[in-house]
Amino acid sequence: MKNLDRTEFATITPALTAEAGSGQRAFRSRSCQRGVAIITAIFYTVLASVLAVSLVSTLQLEIRRTGNVIDNDRAYVFGLGVEAWVTQLLLRDDANKDSLDEDWAIVLPPITVEGGQISGRIEDMQGRFNLNNLVIEGKRSEPDVQRFNRLLQVLGITAEITPAVVDWLDDDAEPSFPDGAEDDAYYGQPVPYRAANRLMASPSELRLIKGVTPEIFAQIEPYVTALPQRTALNVNTASAPLLATIVEGMTLADGETLIELRDEESFPAVDQFLQQEVFLDKDIQREALSVTTEYFLVDAQTQYGERGKLRLFSLLQRKGGKVATVMRAEGVL
Repeated sequence: MKNLDRTEFATITPALTAEAGSGQRAFRSRSCQRGVAIITAIFYTVLASVLAVSLVSTLQLEIRRTGNVIDNDRAYVFGLGVEAWVTQLLLRDDANKDSLDEDWAIVLPPITVEGGQISGRIEDMQGRFNLNNLVIEGKRSEPDVQRFNRLLQVLGITAEITPAVVDWLDDDAEPSFPDGAEDDAYYGQPVPYRAANRLMASPSELRLIKGVTPEIFAQIEPYVTALPQRTALNVNTASAPLLATIVEGMTLADGETLIELRDEESFPAVDQFLQQEVFLDKDIQREALSVTTEYFLVDAQTQYGERGKLRLFSLLQRKGGKVATVMRAEGVL
């Protein structure tokens, strides 16, 4: 083999070096391309995995949500079933007298049905004070205003809220003096609103009225209602505070005495009720009293499965041998 002299070695060394460098660059380029391809593949694999997990989670959530909707719908159907049962119960009842010793007044205990449970109760709404009685044809009804004031007194409510309640119901825009409240009293609220100037659809409207605090509403709520027409107080179902409002000067003790007499035997007619000693020589608005009822509230509590739970309120009107549903509401009425 021919030995290379220094001149020849110096000549070919740069060429070899350049060729080697080119090979190394080509190798590094191919390695980089393979690295990018691997990273890209990993990225798409991770992205696909994330999307798959997200889709599965979303699907599971939608399945559960759909199940909840179906269970709630079935619980609602159970509530309608209770309402239908009460309708038949009221149709069979003697409409000439309504009292707490009748079948409709019995609380329905929890009953297990296929897939769930139902319970409920019926309340005579004419055993409460009808707030809409405070006006007649859009004008203040003084006898009913006096009864409402007596109810507030019996309950220990000292706030002067009656004028504002009447203003909420009457058909004019002039505030009563003193303590009345029309639109001007509500425009300054954080969320401004106007006085209704119409009959109440629900006693919960009291919470919108000037002077009615949450504490006052909690005190008065069990004793009031808002029915779509003027109604008489059923003396066979009214509580002691309501009975104590019939005439001026009655006390809560007088109302409790009437309850004791009623527990022995319900009153067959208003005349027999007014024969009690507490009413002797008293001027009484007889047409404001009754022993019969048109309006009943059904409070149905139902459950289907583990998640379907419902409380359905149905206001029923019995009149002329028929029972009609006036309104329905879920939750707190």
